[in-house]
Amino acid sequence: MSRANLNDLQSFLIVAQEKSFTKAAAKLGVSQSALSHTVRQLEARLNLTLLIRTTRSVTPTSAGEYLIQNMAPHFDQIEKQLASIGELRNQPTGTIRITSTDDALAYVIRPKIKGFLQKYPGVKIELVSDLKLVDIFTEKFDAAIRLGENVTKEMASVPLTPDIRFTVVGSPEYFQNKPIPETPQDLLNHQCITIRLPTHGGIYAWEFEKAGRDIKIRVDGPLVFNSIFPIRNACLDGLGLAHMPEIMAQKYIEEGRLIPVLEDWCPYWSGYHLCFPHHYENIRPFSLFLEEMRYRPTPDNA
Repeated sequence: MSRANLNDLQSFLIVAQEKSFTKAAAKLGVSQSALSHTVRQLEARLNLTLLIRTTRSVTPTSAGEYLIQNMAPHFDQIEKQLASIGELRNQPTGTIRITSTDDALAYVIRPKIKGFLQKYPGVKIELVSDLKLVDIFTEKFDAAIRLGENVTKEMASVPLTPDIRFTVVGSPEYFQNKPIPETPQDLLNHQCITIRLPTHGGIYAWEFEKAGRDIKIRVDGPLVFNSIFPIRNACLDGLGLAHMPEIMAQKYIEEGRLIPVLEDWCPYWSGYHLCFPHHYENIRPFSLFLEEMRYRPTPDNA
């Protein structure tokens, strides 16, 4: 492929990413008419329509989607390799984009991020909080932080934490007028604070396990959130029972502000993992970030 074809292809990819000729032209520093001409030239050479243009939107055709899926990752890798050329100066530079849940950002990334940024001041970290299981390839993320059960074969991964468990907790105020649940089924008689998962749009069913028996309980209550921290706050306010990673509740359990229940029904799950494309492990600065965040068991926590 000629250099002209590569330039035209990159122009097309930016238009598709921005979903607008106007925004893409501004990003490339060219006129909108020149950019439109460039894309039409590419379409003519390929004898394919790549974009459907209306007065309000720009949408890729099936051929356009094919190019986006198969060519965009190569351009991304080239950009990252160019950014990592700072390695030659022993000063890595570049931006790392990561999607994660709120709790993982607070309890997994936050304790280590300061040290990493102090070591590598030329690196910028963009952290996007989202409960949705984002496709990191199409959304142009470098990595995602997910529980081990959500790691797919298409991605490489390394552990960031040991195994974790979720706990069910309530405040002393709540339990003044409510009995302590003895079994997961007892939760059906309690007010439970729930969360709606954006990936499937449903209310999360609380999961339990004991003696090889798995149970999912579709609890109900007066409050539904789309983030975990408001759930913990509502639980602290005595508005119902909550189901959350134990690491989020531990401080308040120790202070007596939350009471854990059904502990023998709450199993450990594979902990948080950093998931990323397989070839990223050898690209700086991502490889440096990976090593900084990686969980390393010691004799005390193995």
